[in-house]
Order: sequence, then C-alpha cells, then structure tokens
Amino acid sequence: MSQQDHILIVDDDRDIRSLLADYLEKQGLRCTTAGDGREMKAALEQHRVDLIVLDVMMPGEDGLTLCRNLRAAGGPPANLPILMLTARGDDMDRILGLEMGADDYLTKPFVPRELYARIRAVLRRTRALPPNLDAAPPANARELRFAQWRLDTVNRHLIDAAGTVVALSGAEYRMLSIFLSHPQKILSRDQLMELTQGREADVFDRSIDLQISRLRQRLGDNAREPAIIKTVRNEGYVLATDVGVVVPDAATGAS
Repeated sequence: MSQQDHILIVDDDRDIRSLLADYLEKQGLRCTTAGDGREMKAALEQHRVDLIVLDVMMPGEDGLTLCRNLRAAGGPPANLPILMLTARGDDMDRILGLEMGADDYLTKPFVPRELYARIRAVLRRTRALPPNLDAAPPANARELRFAQWRLDTVNRHLIDAAGTVVALSGAEYRMLSIFLSHPQKILSRDQLMELTQGREADVFDRSIDLQISRLRQRLGDNAREPAIIKTVRNEGYVLATDVGVVVPDAATGAS
C-alpha cells in the first residue's frame, strides 16, 4: 500500500473525524474529512480518493443511502472501496451495507489501529486479483468475455450485449474476477471468503451468498435456475461458462 493513499472519512461527528484523520495520517496516509453527503461529493470532485470510510448513522442522507447512490452513479467514484462504520452490532446493518455495495464494515466502538488494519486489507484486496488456483487470465488482460457479457478490467465495469455499461462495486468486481479467473471450477464458500475478504468463513456468515446473489442480479442470472454462476449443492459455486481474454496489441497498444 502506498504511503500516499488518500482516505476520505465521512462522519457527522467532528471529534471522531479529527481523531481518525490524525491517527491515519500518523500511519502515513493522507486524509480528507467530510461531515455529510454534500461534503463527501464535493471532496470526491476535488480529490483523487483511494478509499471511503463512511459512517452509517448520519442526519439527512445516511451512510447506506450514500453508498447505494455512489454505486449507482457510475464513473470512477462508483468503484471506490467503501468501509462502513456502524454504531450497532446489528447483523441487519452489516447485511444492508454489503447489499448496498460496501467492501467491509466495522462496529463502533473500535480502536483506530483496527480501522487502519481494515483499510490496509481492503486496499490490498482491491488492488490484487486473487492468487491462482489454476490457470488464470493474463495479468495484462484488458477485457474478459463470457456469456453475453464483457468485463472491462481497466475501468472495472461490466458491458452487456447492447453496449450498456453496468457499474460494479469493489466487492462485486473482485468476486466476478475470481470466477472469471477460474471458469468451470467449483469454489467453496471458504475459498471465496478467503480470496475476497482475507479471512476464514464463519458458519453463520452469509456475506458470500449475499454478494453472489447481488452479482447474479447484475448479470440478469435467474436466481432459481442460474445459467452463469451456478450453485453446486454442498460444495460451493461455479462459473458455468467459458471465458475469452482480450489483451492489448503489443505493437499498437490496442486490443
């Protein structure tokens, strides 16, 4: 992780914003703070941001709404990693956050050191494709083609058969990249958890299932009879389609 990674902290509590910014800057990060959605949008227009720390409970537009709207807006900000902060340990907050496109979550109260560790983990996962389980697409792949879809690995979004761009959250992009890197291979929930979140799966943790359900919606894959990402009973999930790879031409740089 670069020491110049830029973190945008969005929280309506000025003291919390200041405390977190001071700590993270001591760890070598650059920080900008915002007290609400309006200030967050202004900061995103003015700065290159690498990750957003976003509080759930805020007056006006809450964190869940801001996360959802950011993901739906398209363009580069839509793909920014988002780490949600919630004042409650309620599973519903966590589930809603993941469904809205958050990449990770942290329950208050927490120590700043834990936030820093989570930020490092999210940035590391966002910037690296998962380790090879078997043959993976070339590292310089510009585009991955499957079914009637194309995944643009430069702009990190989907393109359908009609050329319509579908924005993906960071979590959705990583999940789809894993499947496209290992077509026709069954991946267990434990493997997917480790590859996407860098931690062991908990028997009650349904975040993988939620992410796959959301990804199927993006792909228009029938949940009852999916044709692209299929469920293998008692084993996991499999991308049941071939994948084509487009790489830039070495001479011209064109694909």
